Amino acid sequence: MTLRILHTADLHLDSPLRSLAMKDDRLAAQVRGASRQALETMVQYCIDERVSAFLISGDLYDGQERSAKTAAYLAAQMHRLAQADVRVFYIKGNHDAENPIAGEIDLPPNVHVFDGRGEKVQLADHPVYIHGVSFRDRHAPESLLPKYTVPEAGAVNIAMMHTSLAGAEGHDLYAPVSVGELAGAGFDYWALGHVHKRAVHSEDPWIVMPGMPQGRDIGEAGPKSASLLTIEDGKISVSEVATSVVEFRRCDCDVTGAEADEDLRRKLRSVFQAQAGRGAAILRLRLTGQTALAWQIRQLADIWRAQADEIADSIGDLWIEKMSVDVTAVSEDAVDGAVAEVQQLMTDIAKEPATRDRLQQELSQILGLLPADQRRALAPDAEAQEALLRQLTDEAVLTMAAQMRGAGE
Repeated sequence: MTLRILHTADLHLDSPLRSLAMKDDRLAAQVRGASRQALETMVQYCIDERVSAFLISGDLYDGQERSAKTAAYLAAQMHRLAQADVRVFYIKGNHDAENPIAGEIDLPPNVHVFDGRGEKVQLADHPVYIHGVSFRDRHAPESLLPKYTVPEAGAVNIAMMHTSLAGAEGHDLYAPVSVGELAGAGFDYWALGHVHKRAVHSEDPWIVMPGMPQGRDIGEAGPKSASLLTIEDGKISVSEVATSVVEFRRCDCDVTGAEADEDLRRKLRSVFQAQAGRGAAILRLRLTGQTALAWQIRQLADIWRAQADEIADSIGDLWIEKMSVDVTAVSEDAVDGAVAEVQQLMTDIAKEPATRDRLQQELSQILGLLPADQRRALAPDAEAQEALLRQLTDEAVLTMAAQMRGAGE
């Protein structure tokens, strides 16, 4: 008999927007609803493809966000799976452990929520056992591996764990464990969660971090998926099932050769049409290249952003989260030469230690006024704060130069 099991993690249902650049109500609605749509995509896949079990390896919820509507919605989706005779196995991650509704939802009997002590459950009457350990609270500074039950002899053993492994960029250390330790534990498949980027760390045994099924900002860019286990004659094969409803993407538009406004609009439309061909997306747009319109684009950046929004909207299923301008001028006439000298002078002044210290102090004061989560998103450490300062000063110099260029003309 062939069995199929779908593995996902880190849904962060109804999580709030993390990008400060998202001020467009349409963008906000698109992202807020996307995590639910991703779950519905996976539930429907389980039903249509007669999947035997659905594994959720932690962070089904998002922190302390309390919502009765989220609870009701989740229960309804689990009931759909119950009607299709799909078993659901769920371990709590760090976000679930701190979520007040995580332990209050009345879920149907097809859903098994693992406790923090460690246990195993047989999948119906199949020679397949699911092992799991949930987080008891939001912190897990020590390895959870010793809590796992011994693999069942003569069966396929799947272990669910929410862990950062030995550490991952952008993630705090949770339930630390090495790939080698997992590989030596005797399980056939490790269904991991916590790190939002997909990674297959081993194929013998399988050690899979599925990544999150739906990105929430540009830091979680690209297509997302769940992992499908196919078990046949005791052997496991793994494939991907697409889950993301909308992708975050970085997108460059080379404006080289644009000599009139209509040329630039034509180039934007061409780039957006190519993006639309890859599915719905939220774009981080960057204008690049060399053009006679360089100073005009910088001077009228807000107007060009509005035009880009209109073009994307006319194509459909595209939204622009942010637009940056990284273009250079073609000609070097008298005005350009004078502005270039002043621009270089401003750049030199901005690099002077006294100026940098003063600007750094002002930036620190501004960041201090923001809520903690927004402050962490913008500048989580000193290196990120320094990079933010460089970006702000560079943009300020270029904006002033563009204004001077316009006044000179």
